[in-house]
Amino acid sequence: MAERKPFLLRIDSAVLDAVQRWANDDLRSLNAQIEFVLREALRRAGRPPRPHADAAGDVTATAANDREGREEKRE
Repeated sequence: MAERKPFLLRIDSAVLDAVQRWANDDLRSLNAQIEFVLREALRRAGRPPRPHADAAGDVTATAANDREGREEKRE
């Protein structure tokens, strides 16, 4: 499993409340919901998180595959 890093987030209280309601509806913790939303945004932007070098083996190949995916999307 990937290392978890603590991160302080300053956020508008109305946005936080809305994300908390969404998390409750999806039976997720607030933290899991925020991570879900961020991962989905990265996926839609064609910028998925890269695996760590120790977990992935060959990060160079992963980076090349990411570039190919973005090039295909543009065509």
